[in-house]
Amino acid sequence: MLGVTDYGTFVATVVLFLFIPGPGNLALVMSTGKGRIPGGLAATFGVIAGDQVLMWCAVAGLAALLSHYPAAFHAMQWVGAAYLAWLGVHMLRAKPGAGPAINIRPRQYFRQAMVITLMNPKAILFYMAFFPLFVDPQTQQGLLTYAFMAATIAALTFLYGLSATLLTHFLAERIRARPRVAQWLERVAGVFLLGFGVKLALSQ
Repeated sequence: MLGVTDYGTFVATVVLFLFIPGPGNLALVMSTGKGRIPGGLAATFGVIAGDQVLMWCAVAGLAALLSHYPAAFHAMQWVGAAYLAWLGVHMLRAKPGAGPAINIRPRQYFRQAMVITLMNPKAILFYMAFFPLFVDPQTQQGLLTYAFMAATIAALTFLYGLSATLLTHFLAERIRARPRVAQWLERVAGVFLLGFGVKLALSQ
């Protein structure tokens, strides 16, 4: 199909990766908890936008550039680690009854989720290794094949984000009735974001 071999396995693999906990998933959940459905959908589109940038950087060969300039790669890792850690600390320091740790307007949820996604330069290397597994050298159609794969990932991410948003919103309505539980969950989310930042920094 447009140069993609074993399309069913490709889709199943992408869905599996979407379920793996990470900063993007956490941003999606927290955005929904704070901004309700509009916030969750905005964060979903932010994750999609960030992923598309990383995918096309991989296709353009940025991974090869980073491999020849490791200092640039490490600098991107440190920036990403610092940003995630900053978000985590910000959430941990939020006072009860204070404004949300994640911004309120949908475009700000979009921007924050996109930045969180972009702050993982290893994703470029992942896509560089992942795409060739499902490209048929005999029938591939160049950029059209990669565009089809990127569009598939975007569509699956949207469906996943929509489902996660609706589920999170359903649960959040019940959590809001218990402020202490909501505060505890925000602290847990802060710890996870801080942990993601530390993990990214130590992975260099």
